[in-house]
Amino acid sequence: MRCAVSATASKQAVTVCLVDDDSSVLKATSRLLSFGGWKVELFSDPTAFLRYAQTHRPEIVVLDIWMPVMDGLEVQRRLQALSPSTRVIVLTSNDDGAVRSKAMDAGARAFILKTEGHDEFLAAIESAASG
Repeated sequence: MRCAVSATASKQAVTVCLVDDDSSVLKATSRLLSFGGWKVELFSDPTAFLRYAQTHRPEIVVLDIWMPVMDGLEVQRRLQALSPSTRVIVLTSNDDGAVRSKAMDAGARAFILKTEGHDEFLAAIESAASG
């Protein structure tokens, strides 16, 4: 059973799943979130993440767009079918306007470049956790 997340919910009650094929990005982002008190799950393979999402229904997912097995837009599409209430944040290195539009039109809460500062990323996580 999945509980709704309120604005006052403990960060540890919210699971943030990171999906990126770059292990250094996974490690760095995981450290940042863990240091901030968030519960984090890491996935370097989008298909493994989707298997996880079938049974765990994560609250927040941080998705890379450009991955070799399956791109982030396809992951987002499949996740929407599995768990419509999961909030998606795109974290990518490529600022492609068309991709940004597709991700946001599909319901992403934020589209953040990996080169941007931590503050914007953490604010997006906080906002997503608030509902």
